[in-house]
Amino acid sequence: MSLPYLRNSRVSLVFIICWIFFTNFPGFTFSAVVTLSSIEIFKTHEWLKVTPTLYFLCKAENKTVLPDVKKAHLLYTFKGEESWQPLTNFSSKKCKRCGIYEENSIIADDVYEEWEFCPSDFTTPQGIYVRFKEKKFNATFLCPECLSLFNVSSSASHEHDSGIGRQVAVVVLLSSLTSTILIIGMVGAYKYWQMKKRLRDQSRFVRLSEDGDDGEVELGLGTIL
Repeated sequence: MSLPYLRNSRVSLVFIICWIFFTNFPGFTFSAVVTLSSIEIFKTHEWLKVTPTLYFLCKAENKTVLPDVKKAHLLYTFKGEESWQPLTNFSSKKCKRCGIYEENSIIADDVYEEWEFCPSDFTTPQGIYVRFKEKKFNATFLCPECLSLFNVSSSASHEHDSGIGRQVAVVVLLSSLTSTILIIGMVGAYKYWQMKKRLRDQSRFVRLSEDGDDGEVELGLGTIL
């Protein structure tokens, strides 16, 4: 058996094994990036610094400093294309322990909040997740790729299609009722016109008959007969 044949057979075997692996274990190839869409902080903790230094951090990952967030009670919006984006990424359905923090020059960094950050949090059709902590912050995260992991987009589109179907059914029903009422009204108006015409013809016939009798009396035809 020739060497090129063995090499081609080996390549084909590797390709088949990889195809079977990735087909049956799609979670190993899944990767969804998470970006920060907007954030507003309601307070700062550092007293010695004029502007705070906020950062996002997931356990066992590098922290991501948010350099644009400098003042409280001001909404910061982002495009997801900033140099410090993305914040993190999901490679499976497993959640991460993440949080938003503020650097402190004297003691340990201040914690705005720590929570279990999961790809299942992104349940809207656009892949949006809003995290709100009273008197702390309000942040909006974006992860459209997370929808494919839980088929949220298909269920959302199904609900959207069902809503459209109901709207179409209501429109058809209202159109049918309107058409029926219009037809009934036209038929009623036509019958009313026929009745009025019949009464008018009868009145005219009676009036002509009375006029004819009066003429005969004036000519003396009634006496002759």
